[in-house]
Amino acid sequence: MIYGLLFFEFFKIGLFALGGGLVTVPFLFDLTTRYSWFTSEQLVNMIAVAESSPGPIGVNMATYAGFKVAGISGALTATTGLVFPSVVIIIIIAALLDKFKQTTFFQNLMFTIRPAVIALILNAGVELGKLALNGIEAIAFCAIFWGAIHFFKLHPILYMILGGILGIALKL
Repeated sequence: MIYGLLFFEFFKIGLFALGGGLVTVPFLFDLTTRYSWFTSEQLVNMIAVAESSPGPIGVNMATYAGFKVAGISGALTATTGLVFPSVVIIIIIAALLDKFKQTTFFQNLMFTIRPAVIALILNAGVELGKLALNGIEAIAFCAIFWGAIHFFKLHPILYMILGGILGIALKL
């Protein structure tokens, strides 16, 4: 029963998470309210682990969540559920894209989907901010890192490593 539910829930997430892994975050927050699989606080940790692990964040989060719920078989089930719709849709799109990409319908569709995806990503950022920026130190580090990212444009891994080192060194 749990495997069918995991597959179904992550299938829905995979089907509607247009725009990348961060778009899965609002769906995962929804799971925290409907199931006792993991809490919002655990979700923030899942996101941190998924962001700092190699691979697509959505897949990493599905794998982590599935493992948390039902071990290795749960991780495989959730991950399969998440990627299955994408594989099917990409195969269909690849077969049809050249034929339809210049149509007015397709252009209108893409024009309206892009802002919706940005809104989902912004919403995920706000929700994560509410949970992760829980003190003046966290807010200050966020502002410092945002400024550094904005002005210095170094590789994201460097910021993650630096954040980890600072957290350990300052015992935060």
